[in-house]
Order: sequence, then structure tokens, then C-alpha cells
Amino acid sequence: MSNTLNVADISVIIPTHNRCELLKRAISSVLNQTICVRQIIVVDNASTDNTYDIISSLFPEIEYIYEKRKGVSIARNVGIKNCQSTWIAFLDSDDAWKPQKLEKQLFFTNNINKNYRLIHTNEIWYKNDKFQNQLKKHEKSGGDIFQKSLEFCCISPSSAFMKKKVFDDYGFFDEGLEVCEDYDMWIRITAKEEVGFLDNPLVIKYGGHDDQLSKKHWGMDRFRIKSLEKNIKNNWFTIEQKKSVLNILIKKLSIISNGAKKRDNEDIYRKYKDKLNYWSFVLDKLKNE
Repeated sequence: MSNTLNVADISVIIPTHNRCELLKRAISSVLNQTICVRQIIVVDNASTDNTYDIISSLFPEIEYIYEKRKGVSIARNVGIKNCQSTWIAFLDSDDAWKPQKLEKQLFFTNNINKNYRLIHTNEIWYKNDKFQNQLKKHEKSGGDIFQKSLEFCCISPSSAFMKKKVFDDYGFFDEGLEVCEDYDMWIRITAKEEVGFLDNPLVIKYGGHDDQLSKKHWGMDRFRIKSLEKNIKNNWFTIEQKKSVLNILIKKLSIISNGAKKRDNEDIYRKYKDKLNYWSFVLDKLKNE
């Protein structure tokens, strides 16, 4: 691969909310790519800081969209609907890319496997500016990753490089999910097709700051449960996939209900225990058909 300044058929979508200082680093990492993209869209998700001033003064060439409705899914979907390219790359405003990130992904789809419509990469993690080793369960991979995707989110949105047509085929990010909207999107995609993977750490993820969504909600599996239930009811999966989904759903329901019981939270315990009983019945019935 050679460094080229030819404009690539790629739109980059950066959702943000009150992260004007972090946003500068994210945008700079896009502008420092070894290929130029057709379009960079920043979707300002109802920020009250200096986001607009920074964009207009430092990055006037970037498309800026202010969206008063809050939610990262809403922001990403607004960006998708306004993109003009065949390929879309997402970048969270607290993350950054290595300079060859997009070039390597474009090379992959042009020269290695043209069938993959979603290609993700490995990543480097920092928490409070300290390097973090990833656990074995966080190991990334490609191909058929549906089963792995059921456990937890195994594709970082900031690494995702995908064809816009995927959203025409499978729908947009679920705006009803406060968090785990990426988990929901990936299980819908990986249930239908394989994905590409580059084992290069081309994304730098920065964690530890107070506004991370994962810090705002207890029991993240509650949102994964909501996603799994929705997609089962929508008949998204094959029969064999549905069995796998039900096993994971029952596992997650057991964790939530047992945790609530230990904390003497009767309402939460009863809610998830009832769900556990219902989906266990559904699985038993499916096995006997």
C-alpha cells in the first residue's frame, strides 16, 4: 500500500456530546489519515459546551449537524442519513485512529475479501492515560462471530468500517436503547453475514472519564437482554441461532435476577425471574419440536 491523497469513497461519522476538547483529538486523527475521505460529519448531540465554536473556527471544512434529541444512536443515525459515500466509518469523540486505519481497511476490502461489508480492527486501550491490557474474552476476530457477539459487544464502533447499504438491509441503530446499541447492531449483522477483521491495533480507545455511558447504568446486561428479547420477537434468527440466543438470554437473566435477590431488590428480582421462567419455557418447547 502506498500513501495516497486520492479522495476515498468514505464518510466518517463522529457523534459527540460536551466533549469539545476530546473532539479535537478525534477529528485530527481523521485528518491525519493516509487517505482523504469524502466527508466528515460531526453530529453534536445537544452539547452545551464550545463544540460549535471549535468546529467552526478550527475545522470549518467539516459538516456540523446539531441534533437536539439526545442519544448516541440518534446521533449515529442522523449521520448515516446524511452521508454521501458507499462506506461509513464511525469514530467516538473520545477515541482516535492510527494514521493508516482507513487505508488498511480500504485495502482489505479491495484486495483481500470484497464480500465483507463490515470490517473492524484491533485496538489499544488506555484508562486514565494508563495502558490497559485486554482480557482474553475481549480478543477480537473475524468471520462468523455471531456466537461470540451474543456474550457482549465484540466490535468497537470506532473500529467499524461498513457499507452504507448494510443499514438499508438491517435497519439503523436502535434509538430505544440508552446503551448497548452497538451490541444490538452487531448481533443483527453477524446473524446474517460474516465480518472482516484486521489484527492491527489501529484504534486508540481512551477510557476513565466520567461521562462514559457504561458508568451511568448499572447492570449493562439489562440492555443486552432487551436487545435479545426484541430480536427474538422480530424473528431475526434462524432456529439454531435462536437456541443459542435463548441460552445466552437465560444466562443473563439468571445473573440479573440472582444479583437483585442478593441485594433484596424484590421488584427487580421478580421482574427478571418472571422473564427467566418464560424464556426457559420457550427454550424447552423449542428443543422438543
